[in-house]
Amino acid sequence: MRRETQNILLVLLGGALLKISFSGLYLRYVKPGLLPLLIAGGVVMIALALFAILRDIRRGKPVEEDHAEHADHEHSHSSRSTWLLLLPVLAVFLISPPALGGDVVGSTASANQTQRTRNLLGDLPSGDVIPLSMTEFITRTAWDESGTLDNRRVKLTGFLTRAEGTTYVARIAISCCAADARPLKVKLTGDVPSLPNEQWVEVIGQVVPKSANEKNSWVPSFTVESTTSVAQPVEPYES
Repeated sequence: MRRETQNILLVLLGGALLKISFSGLYLRYVKPGLLPLLIAGGVVMIALALFAILRDIRRGKPVEEDHAEHADHEHSHSSRSTWLLLLPVLAVFLISPPALGGDVVGSTASANQTQRTRNLLGDLPSGDVIPLSMTEFITRTAWDESGTLDNRRVKLTGFLTRAEGTTYVARIAISCCAADARPLKVKLTGDVPSLPNEQWVEVIGQVVPKSANEKNSWVPSFTVESTTSVAQPVEPYES
């Protein structure tokens, strides 16, 4: 690949990283804690490209390729494949892929949605309505045999998704980035909202005691009292 092409690719890739970093789009793909690394990666790529460009200008011309004929042939194939690096750049600038949603919940088995990892469950906060993350709510329904959630009104935030006539409120949890995403979902009963799929909502209601079990892949049931449509959170994923 010619040096000019390498430099252009570095600038574009670095620019794409900085764009998603400063626009907040990176939250669709990775956890917030990785922002400094994304910015650093973008800056380094652009700096390397600028350094190479300045060096070529001082030399008076770019470094030419000096391969033999058959090496040039192999080089042309390599160059064509290297241009594929532009695909993620074009995706970021032209498409901006959205955060993961209902398609992941529907296509991924939920048997491990709590990861069945024991942790120390703290006391629930006081108040008439308790706001809980989907992760904590599902973990408590699977592990807390004392029934501390029973008869307690809880507020959950997630997006609606449906399968086989059943409505769920769901959320995607990630450990590092969208590549390791796992679905979290709760079955809705009672005053089930008729809003479209992928609509983000806040639902208030109560867990159906002992509704989460191994047979239903640890998906608890939730009796809905009220539903409020909300905008997608800035950070759509849970940890």
